[in-house]
Amino acid sequence: MSELLKGIAASDGVAVAKAYMLVQPDLTFAKKTVEDSEGEVARLADALAKSTEELQAIRNKAAETLGEEEAQVFDAHLMVLSDPEMIGSIESSIRDNKINAESGLKEVTDMFIGMFEAMEDNPYMQERAADIKDVTKRVLSHLLGVKLPNPSMIDEEVVVVAHDLTPSDTAQLDRRYVKAFVTDIGGRTSHSAIMARSLEIPAIVGTMEITSKVEDGTMLAVNGIDGETFINPTDEEKAAVAKKGEEFAALKAEWDKLKDAQTVTADGKHIELAANIGTPKDLDGVNGNGAEAVGLYRTEFLYMDSPDFPTEDAQYEAYKAVLEGMNGKPVVVRTMDIGGDKELPYLTLPHEMNPFLGYRAIRICLAEDAMFRTQLRALLRASVHGQLRIMFPMIATLPEFRSAKAMLEEEKAKLVSEGVAVAEDIQVGIMIEIPAAAVIADKFAKEVDFFSVGTNDLIQYTMAADRMNERVSYLYQPYNPAILRLLKNVIDAAHAEGKWAGMCGEMAGDQTAVPLLVGLGLDEFSMSATSVLKTRSLMKRLDSAKMAELADKAINECDTADEVVALVEAYTK
Repeated sequence: MSELLKGIAASDGVAVAKAYMLVQPDLTFAKKTVEDSEGEVARLADALAKSTEELQAIRNKAAETLGEEEAQVFDAHLMVLSDPEMIGSIESSIRDNKINAESGLKEVTDMFIGMFEAMEDNPYMQERAADIKDVTKRVLSHLLGVKLPNPSMIDEEVVVVAHDLTPSDTAQLDRRYVKAFVTDIGGRTSHSAIMARSLEIPAIVGTMEITSKVEDGTMLAVNGIDGETFINPTDEEKAAVAKKGEEFAALKAEWDKLKDAQTVTADGKHIELAANIGTPKDLDGVNGNGAEAVGLYRTEFLYMDSPDFPTEDAQYEAYKAVLEGMNGKPVVVRTMDIGGDKELPYLTLPHEMNPFLGYRAIRICLAEDAMFRTQLRALLRASVHGQLRIMFPMIATLPEFRSAKAMLEEEKAKLVSEGVAVAEDIQVGIMIEIPAAAVIADKFAKEVDFFSVGTNDLIQYTMAADRMNERVSYLYQPYNPAILRLLKNVIDAAHAEGKWAGMCGEMAGDQTAVPLLVGLGLDEFSMSATSVLKTRSLMKRLDSAKMAELADKAINECDTADEVVALVEAYTK
């Protein structure tokens, strides 16, 4: 029997395919005394053989899709699986103690892990501990007969179902096979939702219960436009979802006609429409959707996709590829924004009660300045290949911006003295995402070249409501008059100093917010590439003078976000 599950529409599009459960299995087991020790040793050998075969396939796939260097991490796992000392110890434990293979495996590997983890001054040994943990999990899954999910190995059309998707999970999804994804938690601004839009994968998040409702192979019909998932859909429901997809495709065909058009309002005001990217591979989407710039290049994916800190040369090549790929159009590169929910296995960060308000982004960069200077040098070297703009994230105070800019100037002077060419016209700006910076935007505007508002964090910090927390998601209010007042303050401060103000948060592509932002005088809108043409189409119908009147009313006459939404609807009908 079919069932309809509602969630948050996070990425447009439709799909009908069977479920692939990206859920960690239960690996608990009971310790048992056994008579047939040799039978248990044979079970262990079988699980080791299956794990080796599986890891070899994963390694080959990684080499093919990510490159030989990335694939080498799996060589370490394969070495663990064939380590005679460790495997011999597990077999002895099974035989000597007459215990089941699961218990023998766990006791011996726990001992090795504890030993290596204790070597705090030896990063190589600590990495081995992590390798053994991973391998143990895989062998245990085979002993228990449960499936360990691996999104990179999907080779048929599926809808990925998960409690949540991490940025690294999402980065592994192959668009040829992953037709959509549906999660229990998350909102339109969660990283998985943002990446789904850039990958053009239909997505529904925040269903609360999809993982408890379906299992591997359950047929799903996903309507990412309206946030509806049909479990075991009827033929009629499949047809209705397909029809919705056809209507959306027709609309997209209309928007596609605007690909080479300028972004102008009904009264002829030009606005820069840019796209957000995570890797150089995203440029196809940027150029294919007619974006006029890259308004946010999230460089942390360079770090997250690397087994160690990316070298200066590796970073230079990535930045050069993006600058050249944009053919002289502006590219805003955000310096490393690690921390919060974005972790690096090779960077040990302190355990914090609230990592989103903790040691992250520019705070790490200013403290770990060798890592930061490597990135700045790579950016400066790449600057001659296009129109580079550098943006520092998570700036709260003027001294932070001054320190970051001073490091940039020092590295520039060093490169010039080494005879390395560096562009002269690099704009340097900040991301406005902390309310303190928005409040004193007039002070910052005297020293920066531009502002780009990161509304995803600005809204959650202003409203004191974690955007990932379902219980307080009602407080994530882009249209709240308090947020609009902060935005007006930032845009007015920039214009008073002859600087430009942009936005790279998800609000920039929000069709209800766009008329308000046009009215507030925002100069640059940067969004998921898939939202560019839809937004250009909307802007063609907006009169900027009338929108200024709308924004003024929203800020001064509305008391609630709902009143603002009603006002926008009345103005744009």
